[in-house]
Amino acid sequence: MNQLLNKISLTLSQSHIDSPRLEARRILSFICHQSEDEVALLDRELSAEETQKLNEIIRQRQAHKPLDKILGTKGFYKYDFIVSEDVLSPRPDTEILVEEAIRLLTSDKAQKIIDFGTGSGCILLSLLAENKLWQGQGVDISPKALDIAKQNAALLDVEQQVRWINKGWFDADLGLALDSPVDMIVSNPPYIPSQDIQSLDEEVKNYDPMLALDGGEDGLHHYRQIAKVSSPLLKEGGYILLEVGIYQAQEVAEIFCQAGFNLVKIVSDLGQIARCVILKK
Repeated sequence: MNQLLNKISLTLSQSHIDSPRLEARRILSFICHQSEDEVALLDRELSAEETQKLNEIIRQRQAHKPLDKILGTKGFYKYDFIVSEDVLSPRPDTEILVEEAIRLLTSDKAQKIIDFGTGSGCILLSLLAENKLWQGQGVDISPKALDIAKQNAALLDVEQQVRWINKGWFDADLGLALDSPVDMIVSNPPYIPSQDIQSLDEEVKNYDPMLALDGGEDGLHHYRQIAKVSSPLLKEGGYILLEVGIYQAQEVAEIFCQAGFNLVKIVSDLGQIARCVILKK
């Protein structure tokens, strides 16, 4: 199997795929239903069906379709999440938001959380899986995204802890659909400036939903609206945690401070980019 791993890795490398060896192991792990550590130790040939599946995956990957969208899952925080082209692929940078939220939530009593733009549900469901006392509401304008989030809730066994709301934050009746006030709001809204969309990596701009990417002319369009609607939904002393794009943290903090929130802190990701803005009502 090592020879096959080398062959796949070389093919991916020649197609300018980052981390080809890592992806080769993940592909064979998926096909052979073995862990990535075990797959290198396998001493057998692929069946005709497995070979056909492998060739199709490689064909799609050579066309730069993201591997997680091909395999249908993406690891995030402690879990694997179902993904599709209807949801933004979870990214490691976003795990910081989950970690900070867990630190702020009270572990020994019920906590209510709203997730604006829930997508795959990776943020909200990772939180709910930490504590059976916590309850969540996942808000998304896309019914297809909510279908994926529901599947992930079932996988993480948190279905009884979550409600799904098919609304957008620009909807006039959003507040009526939500059970509030809540202890925390979390959100990873669209924040790419419209003019920057075309310069994004093709694996992002061609396979992630545009609804989850386009943040308007300056990338801050959605933050301004979330700032408007959030205060009535939060308890006094409640927190709002926001993922932001590069160089946006200070501007986003100012938008929310002008709406009556107090800045708690700005947290950087592993690349030392200011990524998570934390505010308090």
